[in-house]
Formats: sequence, structure tokens, C-alpha cells
Amino acid sequence: MAVYYINSYDIIHPDYQNYPPQVSVLLKKYGADVLAADTAAIAMEGQPRTMNAIIKFPSEEAALQCYNDPEYEPMKALRHRTTANATMIIVKEFAGRS
Repeated sequence: MAVYYINSYDIIHPDYQNYPPQVSVLLKKYGADVLAADTAAIAMEGQPRTMNAIIKFPSEEAALQCYNDPEYEPMKALRHRTTANATMIIVKEFAGRS
């Protein structure tokens, strides 16, 4: 069953620009598809973040393998250095969806 990796965070350093091109290669390895990415999302409630993304993975296993892939470690370190207030969650696809 597909899962959705939803992340929101604030970009705090210009070196963040190096993160998306690097991580996009890794996402392809795990069959992921970026469904939405926005630096100007509208917050209906709560605090808006400067980066919001929804990434679809073919399975929870693929999402977790991607996150834990040793190739992702330097990218993760870059993201940690250049962002703040991160929330990253995996949401399962609704089984009753037709």
C-alpha cells in the first residue's frame, strides 16, 4: 500500500538549495514521486513553514529504507544544518479510497 511522506520545515540557510537536487536522485531509487513541494504554502491553522512537501512512496518499507539509506546521511546532515522546525511524518494511503 502506498504511503505519503509529508514534511514541513523552515529553510534557514541558502546552502539548502543543494539539498533538493541531491535527494531527488535518491527518491527515484525507491520509486518515490514528489506530488507537491511549495515554499509559499497557505497555513489554515498553525505556523506556516517555508518548505512543505508531499512525497508518495510505493510502500512504508520503501519510505523507511530511503530515510535510513546510508547515501541519505550526508543529505540529511545538510538538511539539518540548513533548516529548523522540522516535522516529517509518514501517512498511509486510505484503504477505502476508490
